[in-house]
Amino acid sequence: MKNFNKKALLQRLDDQVEQHIADAVALFQNRDDEFLNRPSVNGGWSIAQCLDHLNSYGHYYLPRMREKLRAAPSMEKDDFTSTWLGAYFTRMMDPETGKGKFKAFKGHIPPAHLDSAAVVSEFIRQREELLYLLREGARKDLDAIRIPISILPFIRMKMGDVFQFIVAHDERHMRQAKRNLVPESIY
Repeated sequence: MKNFNKKALLQRLDDQVEQHIADAVALFQNRDDEFLNRPSVNGGWSIAQCLDHLNSYGHYYLPRMREKLRAAPSMEKDDFTSTWLGAYFTRMMDPETGKGKFKAFKGHIPPAHLDSAAVVSEFIRQREELLYLLREGARKDLDAIRIPISILPFIRMKMGDVFQFIVAHDERHMRQAKRNLVPESIY
């Protein structure tokens, strides 16, 4: 279990989400379907598939997070304590610490061809909502709010852990999507 300064944690996550939005706008928005749906040179997902995969998680988590944050009383609390499970899932998804490849779960596997403009637009919309939720979380007790995880809904993670997992998962797949921009990419 790791203790975080809540304000610093939320600011770090907020900065990462802002960067994901900026990258999506600069690199993916207004690109044509052919470019965004082109499979990776190594046979992996296209840019549109990476973003659609993230959107599928957003469709699950964002409404639950919004509902729980609205219902939670305002409470000024300066810290957040991550659970071992939350820290494990976050480390697993973080591209710096979770080096393994994972098979996507059923319901989160994107189709081969997508309406890429709609996918990019939805990705940006969801990340803007995530920013709102992160900022709303600053006025709540992130230890007290629990969200069922998508793969095993009977397991519920603390809101602060869910925030960290989602942003780490986004970073993992944003790097994957950016690798499709140039064959010998630095991402």
